[in-house]
Amino acid sequence: MKLSWLDVRAVGDAKEAILQEALHHRIEGVVTDDLADLEGLPPTLTKVLFPGAGAVPEELGRADVVIVDPVRHGISPAELAIRHPEVTFGRFVEIVDADSLELACESARTEQLSLLLFRDPTKIPLEIVIAAAAKATGSLITVAQDAEEAEIIFGVLEHGSDGVMMAPKGVGEAAHLKAAAQLDTPNLSLVELEVTATSHVGMGERACVDTCTHFREDEGILVGSHSKGMILCVSETHPLPYMPTRPFRVNAGAIHSYTLSKDERTNYLSELKSGSKVLAVDVKGNTRLVTVGRVKIESRPLISIDAVAPGGQAVNLILQDDWHVRVLGPGGAVLNSTELKPGDRVLGFLPSADRHVGYPIDEFCLEK
Repeated sequence: MKLSWLDVRAVGDAKEAILQEALHHRIEGVVTDDLADLEGLPPTLTKVLFPGAGAVPEELGRADVVIVDPVRHGISPAELAIRHPEVTFGRFVEIVDADSLELACESARTEQLSLLLFRDPTKIPLEIVIAAAAKATGSLITVAQDAEEAEIIFGVLEHGSDGVMMAPKGVGEAAHLKAAAQLDTPNLSLVELEVTATSHVGMGERACVDTCTHFREDEGILVGSHSKGMILCVSETHPLPYMPTRPFRVNAGAIHSYTLSKDERTNYLSELKSGSKVLAVDVKGNTRLVTVGRVKIESRPLISIDAVAPGGQAVNLILQDDWHVRVLGPGGAVLNSTELKPGDRVLGFLPSADRHVGYPIDEFCLEK
């Protein structure tokens, strides 16, 4: 789990509202230089004291974590840990050059917690610290200027920082920080669908979704004509005659079709564009968010595939009517769409909620 810390040391009159927002959005930690701010906060919130200039106070009140800058405070985390064994102590390091970068690497390898501030906008120094601390057990918390930078920090070197500390500019930013920290996507329970019919439905526009990542051979995206039933369309990772593989692409279906993105939201294929996020899904239901680089919409002949779930729910998918467009079946079987026949089995997903502008909602909605 990625950690989100709100720095309230300089938020002024909005402090109380921001603290309440932190509780509402289940932010993991609040950072302050005033012990009074920590009074009354629940035990579910990590209470972090980052003292200003001068000595660290003898009494640490309700602080769970204390951040120490040995230069500023004249004492090391290890020395303070002897006096206060019940408190976690972390080291603050500001990285401005090669020497301070090496100090950050050493802190990451040896301290329980390191709070890092990188003065330059490049993320290369953070990559170096993460690599240096790969086998360490301590936590890295990196200062971010805003939620957009926080999302980048969480993804650096595929591992990312363990947490981010951000000073909100006002009420509302706690929600954005928490959303940036929630990079993990839940796994899905896929079902086997039985094909009941296929039919050629004439011309229409289909969308190829080109992403900024390589799909695995057992991975694709879920697509369906209806929000409550989708079929797993495989990426072009498998060899085809006459053309090279394009492992970043899914020939996903007609433009009206739904696919899944973040937070269980659906998007029409037609509204995806560069920078959109879609959910990549493998045959075991494992998921990850991938970024769309381009969507190619072109007129092509189309084929309609009807299938039924074990509980009797009907599912439909309309694809480009061509042999090389494929879906996935049980065990990762790669099935050419134009060769599907009644009785064949494909993998799919049955979302439980209806949709309003893509968001799941509990309401009456009839799709045909």
